[in-house]
Amino acid sequence: MKKVSKRQILKKNTGLLLVALALVFSQFSASAQILEPIKWDFKTKELSEDRIELQFIASIEPTWHLYSQDVPEDGPNPTTFNIEEGENFELIGGVEEPTPTEEYDEAFEMVVKYFAKEKVVFRQEVKVLTDEPFTITGFLEYMCCDDSRCLPPTAVDFDFPINGGAAASSQSDESSGDTPLFETEEIKSADQDNTEALSDNKQHEKKTLWGFFIFAFIAGLAAILTPCVFPMIPMTVTFFMHDKESKAKGKLQAIVYGLSIIVIYTVVGTIVAVAFGASFANWLSTHWLPNVLFFLVFMFFAASFLGMFEITLPNWLINKSDKQADKGGITGPFFMAFTLVLVSFSCTGPLVGAILVESAGGAFLKPIIGMIGFSVAFALPFTLFAFFPKWLSNLPKSGGWLNNVKVVLGLIELALGFKFLSVADQTYHWGLLDREIYLAIWIVIFTILGFYLLGKIKFANDSDVKFVSVPRLALAIITFTFVIYLVPGMFGAPLKALSGYLPPQQTHDFDINAIVRDNLKVANYSQANGAEDQAAKCEDPKYADFLHLPHGLDGYFDYEQGMECARKLNKPVFIDFTGHGCVNCREMEASVWSDPRVLKRLREDFVIIALYVDDKSKLDESEWVKSSYDGKVKKTLGKKYADFQIRKFGVNAQPYYVLLDNEGEMLVKPRAYDLDVEEFVDFLDRGVEEFEEREQ
Repeated sequence: MKKVSKRQILKKNTGLLLVALALVFSQFSASAQILEPIKWDFKTKELSEDRIELQFIASIEPTWHLYSQDVPEDGPNPTTFNIEEGENFELIGGVEEPTPTEEYDEAFEMVVKYFAKEKVVFRQEVKVLTDEPFTITGFLEYMCCDDSRCLPPTAVDFDFPINGGAAASSQSDESSGDTPLFETEEIKSADQDNTEALSDNKQHEKKTLWGFFIFAFIAGLAAILTPCVFPMIPMTVTFFMHDKESKAKGKLQAIVYGLSIIVIYTVVGTIVAVAFGASFANWLSTHWLPNVLFFLVFMFFAASFLGMFEITLPNWLINKSDKQADKGGITGPFFMAFTLVLVSFSCTGPLVGAILVESAGGAFLKPIIGMIGFSVAFALPFTLFAFFPKWLSNLPKSGGWLNNVKVVLGLIELALGFKFLSVADQTYHWGLLDREIYLAIWIVIFTILGFYLLGKIKFANDSDVKFVSVPRLALAIITFTFVIYLVPGMFGAPLKALSGYLPPQQTHDFDINAIVRDNLKVANYSQANGAEDQAAKCEDPKYADFLHLPHGLDGYFDYEQGMECARKLNKPVFIDFTGHGCVNCREMEASVWSDPRVLKRLREDFVIIALYVDDKSKLDESEWVKSSYDGKVKKTLGKKYADFQIRKFGVNAQPYYVLLDNEGEMLVKPRAYDLDVEEFVDFLDRGVEEFEEREQ
């Protein structure tokens, strides 16, 4: 059991507390952006006369998650509990935690365990050895993230006052004195910032749901053009318009029919959401078993669409529904709709299945939203043609083109199915689908699709293509353009538009982009002008053996060393507060830093200092820093610079970009996550202009 240093007890000294309070009040304006999405309470529970339970209760704000005690090496910091040993008690076992969510994390490229519930309770059983009152003290350490950012590891002190043989009281961290030492306007301001951040996340979620609705709506439109559905449009519409004496009644029945289609599909989505829920969805989206199963399902549906076999439901089910459709009133249109859903299953099943599978890793609402989008599009033509029957004469006749639609959908499903096999491959490191193999499969599939559209390849049930129509030619051009876009990816091109569907760049065996970049770096260093480069004037960067900058940029990972180099070169400083687990940091680097204008400025005009706030590398004792913010000694590289960011800039979220002169003074207002490249270029230019003005 790890021991706690005496500073954990000395911190309760009243004088030190007053000093801490005065310090924080003096830094009120700088601390307004401090995020605190995890709040801790500490309580005790009596189990028997000589046994108690220590409860560590984490209250987690929405969209944030807290990591488990069991986290793989090189992953995020686990939650740890350090209880100071004492003669008055002994620990029984370790700290127990509830079952965490287990999910593949793209940022860490591993499966991690975390908690995202509103409240999580960790429990430690203790045997009491005395009748005298005493206190159990110690500290816990945790790391938390939301969907786009991670905060650096945070330590929280705790103490449990114990009456001999029984639990005496309960308390929260507000009285145990570490994270929130006080309640002031500073904390309220931070809460307001958190609320704004949560509002932004909710807006993002709404956009995601709207995007999924559109995707499902398009799938519904595609289903109409399949051989199972399209011929049924005139048949079903005629059913509603057969009573010439009551056209109004026919239109009313048509509305009921369309709404019934929407209700039937929406009920399916609701059942999926209620039966499985979000926690099961996480398992579906990460575990190898469902992902391999989804891959096989997509292959099965694709084979059906390509004509290998027909998927059909039992005839008795269809016949029974058809009989009910002959009834009048509202019952007839409902069962007519139900019959349509059953009869068209062989064509709509793969599309509906694809929507439900895509929604498996999403929230509770996603399958419901997906089914609403699909069914609205699917029901739309039936309702419209019932109101405007003359439109039926303008419909194209059924024929071979319907099977063409089916084959195109089959090839697309074939390509998308490999996404699920890729997830399982990345999660369990099978090495089956490296990036170039995945891309090769897609290139082959979409090349086949292009030749199929030109009539050069035929599948079962296809008719001869006597000539290539303009729509087919347009689709073939789009397909071959997409294939050409994919080809450079075989040699390391990032293919940003497809980043969500492709394996990570680091799985690529031959990345010519990295080779060229390294050669250009060497060429840039040897340019004629006689100017000494950074390597000639400055020391080799510390920690460069395990920390790196993107896009072949050079820089430092130690603040003092980077500032020394900036003074030698007489350049301004670009500080990048980042983290290994910072998803938004990677997105900024991929979308903003990659712009040639940004790269040119970062490479030529600044000394870059990247400070990793979550790195767990141990520092030499001579480099330890005692924080003036919380009074603790920072012994790792990440803790040192997380504390530095809070103390100097009053912010603890990443990414965070700061421009300084070579004396450490701020040049312009810092920037956070923002994908506007023009604004970022202007940010860098304003920093250089301000630096030059100060030098004059």
